[in-house]
Amino acid sequence: MSVIPTSAFVPIAIGFFGLGTGYFVWGGQAVFGFPKEDKPDVSQTMGMWALWMPGFMQFVTGISLLVGLTWFHVFDQTASTSPLYMAALAFTAYGIHWFAMAHRRFIRSSALPDGWMAIAFALLSILGIIVFLNASDIPVVIVFIGLTLIYLTEILTRFGILSWGGRLVGVWQLLTGIWLMYLTFAVTLNLSNNLHWWV
Repeated sequence: MSVIPTSAFVPIAIGFFGLGTGYFVWGGQAVFGFPKEDKPDVSQTMGMWALWMPGFMQFVTGISLLVGLTWFHVFDQTASTSPLYMAALAFTAYGIHWFAMAHRRFIRSSALPDGWMAIAFALLSILGIIVFLNASDIPVVIVFIGLTLIYLTEILTRFGILSWGGRLVGVWQLLTGIWLMYLTFAVTLNLSNNLHWWV
């Protein structure tokens, strides 16, 4: 039993906002081709955004959830919060994944091995769909559907099956980013102002 009181302030909006920002930056660049990647400083800036927003903000969220769930038990362990373990796993894994992608982009190394990485993250995304569908949390299921589409398209693109897949990845990123921004608003307004947005 925890001596620390339980908290309703689950830090998932931090992770949603970080990933959503990353998807706007990377997805927008992929879809609209702006800014052009022909200069090293553009790739380096893309890498820095990836490191700090989807990387660091998701990692902080994931670690906060894991520590809160396992060490301090500050998040109420009910049927509705049990999927928080999946959220902790996902935020932590995706955050570290963005650290690696940021570094790759910063030093302009090959993206081709990302095809193998995308297999593991597509499977993790499918696991998220299963967990949150079972919990009837449809808003989060939509996030994991977006992630699954991103990684399945990434697989086909990196293995040379889709020559135009880079732009399609960007489309999925932008659409998922828009949904993540909605969730950021919904979670924050529900917790801060006791509103009742769908989340």
